[in-house]
Amino acid sequence: MSETSYLVAFIAVAATATFATRIIPFLFFERHTEHPLIKHLGRYLPAAVMALLATVFLQRSGNWSATVPGLDAVLAGALVVIIHLWRRNALLSIAAGTAAYMLIRQTGMLDSLFVS
Repeated sequence: MSETSYLVAFIAVAATATFATRIIPFLFFERHTEHPLIKHLGRYLPAAVMALLATVFLQRSGNWSATVPGLDAVLAGALVVIIHLWRRNALLSIAAGTAAYMLIRQTGMLDSLFVS
């Protein structure tokens, strides 16, 4: 098997597995939408996942050795919360937070504000 066909097969298997993990819950839970557990998960799981992602983001991505430790991650995270509360659009709030975080980190704008 050539390298190209191996890569094509690998991508096809990965795409199929990814698609299957997205579609299976909809197929399985289609008849059970009124079940109390499904309603409970639908209500609380998104917020719990976002809290977990925010915690990991703050721990792993923040510059904790800066003059103001973690300010880069905290500002981007606060922007996500503010935009989400304002517009109720997850895609917009995540994109804005990501763009703000990358702008802060790539330009070093916070470093220049706190240098004495």
